Amino acid sequence: MSSLGELRTMAAKRRKGGPRVKERYPDNKAAYLFLLPWIIGLLGLTVGPMIASLYLSFTEYNLFQPPQWIGLDNFTAMFGDERFWNSFRVTVVYVLVGVPVQLVLALGLAMLLDKGLRGLPFYRSVFYLPSLMGGSVAIAILWRQVFGKDGLVNGVLAWFGFDGPGWIGHPDFALGTLIVLNVWTFGSPMVIFLAGLRQIPEMFYEAASIDGAGRVRQFFSVTLPLLTPIVFFNLVLQIIFAFQAFTQAYVVSGGTGGPADSTMFYTLLLYKEAFTELDMGYASAMAWFLVVVVAAFTAINFWLSKYWVFYDD
Repeated sequence: MSSLGELRTMAAKRRKGGPRVKERYPDNKAAYLFLLPWIIGLLGLTVGPMIASLYLSFTEYNLFQPPQWIGLDNFTAMFGDERFWNSFRVTVVYVLVGVPVQLVLALGLAMLLDKGLRGLPFYRSVFYLPSLMGGSVAIAILWRQVFGKDGLVNGVLAWFGFDGPGWIGHPDFALGTLIVLNVWTFGSPMVIFLAGLRQIPEMFYEAASIDGAGRVRQFFSVTLPLLTPIVFFNLVLQIIFAFQAFTQAYVVSGGTGGPADSTMFYTLLLYKEAFTELDMGYASAMAWFLVVVVAAFTAINFWLSKYWVFYDD
């Protein structure tokens, strides 16, 4: 009886807003045990190396001798290095030209596939395939053959009486070939666009048709506004990926950065400083500068998104 009375008293206090009885939560030791491999990987392979590279960016370190603290000397030397600024310019051009063109092409093909074509899974797989292979060494080698002096592109131009240059070996065209390679790997954003198009209710198009809107007006008044969250997601993601581009530039240029450093991407210069010159301190400073730049681009995109990204609410 006393226990029943205590339960009634506790229930009355709870109804009156009195102190609640502390709830007992189930034991989470099993969950932490399953998370342990991921936590170890996060600390040992991500957080730990990041902290170490931040420290090394303020030191002179060549892998064979203990790091010597030199303060901001690496950053001072980096900002005064003409080759550093050239690699940064090449990478920014690659990002600002390649990413928008890639997204436009991906959206166009996604809209085409959204029309209910026969064999849609086949076409979707075929278009997605370049994204799976675009960053591989094999595709970079193939691209080098396609745009070489005696490659496929010049072979096609020869049919029309044109003598094409060596696209990879010409400083005016080398970067353009890598931008085309990046645009060609449009499969990933295309699939995301296609998923977004499938989520747009058909009633919006029916209402627009009743109001007399044509296909073009429907695209700019219905499709694009409702798709802006997907566009924003793809934009942020592809900018981050483009800043990290390395394999294409390394293989296509043979690791040299191309003629007149025309394809000397930021990551390629960072790799050369770290593993060719063995200047790990300087390379760490370059890595952290890239982190800041990517974070700045992402922050700017998030700030601008309030002016052009529209959500359901």
